[in-house]
Amino acid sequence: MTYPPGPTGRPGPQGSPGHHYPPPPPQPYSTGPDQLSAPPRKSPALKWVLLGVVVLVALVVAAGAVFYLARDRGATEASQVRSGDCLADIPDSSRVLYVKSVSCDQPHKGEVFAVLPLPEGNFPGDAAVVKYADRCAPALADYAPDANSESGIQLFVLYPTADSWQRGDRSVTCIATSKNPRTGKIG
Repeated sequence: MTYPPGPTGRPGPQGSPGHHYPPPPPQPYSTGPDQLSAPPRKSPALKWVLLGVVVLVALVVAAGAVFYLARDRGATEASQVRSGDCLADIPDSSRVLYVKSVSCDQPHKGEVFAVLPLPEGNFPGDAAVVKYADRCAPALADYAPDANSESGIQLFVLYPTADSWQRGDRSVTCIATSKNPRTGKIG
């Protein structure tokens, strides 16, 4: 069977009467120059909202940390206690940031009897600070002469480290402790 010539001049079914083929469907992923489009842009407002959420979360975490560290009423920075302050408990850590101050007429386990400022300048080193802390025993005798003869009274010393020195901690704090809570001042 032969076909008469079609519109292109070549014989074939495309030009045959009664044989009309539909055009091919459009390609779904056509990449012609008129088909390229930029990816959708994120709204600048969305970036600000996300930044605001991050800042809010950071503030909540910081506030929670401050609340956690100073949650007990009477919590005081360890470097801020003064002679005559009484402490509810004696810290059991080598790094003390906060202590709980109470009135000395309430049961307490420690009484600050001396705060000895270290000489200004660079951090003198751990050995020099510990040697300086040896001044606490004579300071207790001056503060409460009978305390050395009282059974159960011991010394506890808070002193600066290289890290706390950078934050302004420049004093050795001498504390008279007792195993059992006591009321009233020792001196």
